[in-house]
Amino acid sequence: MEKPVLIYCYDAYCGWCYGFSPVMKQVQETYHDRLEIEVLSGGMILPEKPTHIAQTAGYIQKAYKVVEEHTGIVFGSDYLWHINNPDLSDWYPSSEKPAIALCIFREYYPQRQVEFAADLQQALHSEGRDLCDDEAYRHLLEKYSIQPEIFFEKLHSDEYKEKAYYDFALCKQLQVTGFPAVLMQIGESKFYLLAKGYTPYEALAERIENVLKEISNA
Repeated sequence: MEKPVLIYCYDAYCGWCYGFSPVMKQVQETYHDRLEIEVLSGGMILPEKPTHIAQTAGYIQKAYKVVEEHTGIVFGSDYLWHINNPDLSDWYPSSEKPAIALCIFREYYPQRQVEFAADLQQALHSEGRDLCDDEAYRHLLEKYSIQPEIFFEKLHSDEYKEKAYYDFALCKQLQVTGFPAVLMQIGESKFYLLAKGYTPYEALAERIENVLKEISNA
């Protein structure tokens, strides 16, 4: 029998997903032999025209503190500099490029999607790297032994851009309206919604166990 598929819908720019990264890493560690785990990018920020960070900085200044309180994650000073000094920042956030990067990475290491998504969030929210800049990915290429020339060629290809937009479309099809979200797929068309918004590990693990129990008894 095929393994059930756990689908994690996230966005690299989503602060709550950054807070949820440790939970998903723990899920990966615990369930990797019982579940296939897939990560889909949600396309949270897809402006037709690039929009400067100043548009959302005021909201993020309040929101990041709430995320820290609820999840225990810490936002890095290099990231917060852009949030607290938006008039000096050169950031124009867009979910497109990190989503393309995830599509490329998924082909190299399908079993490590959760880890890579967490690394992208760490790069942005902790280290303050601009995920719209190619150079933001270079340190990860070293970590995962991916050839830069090949990676950057794919990063700018229509083929992988289409794959990223397919991810965005899948999240919509799954009726995911906010991030993070976790679903479990059984067979072709049966889906269980396990998490909508930040969910502690214990609660998520309990829901996973309940579904696994239900399908083993079916």
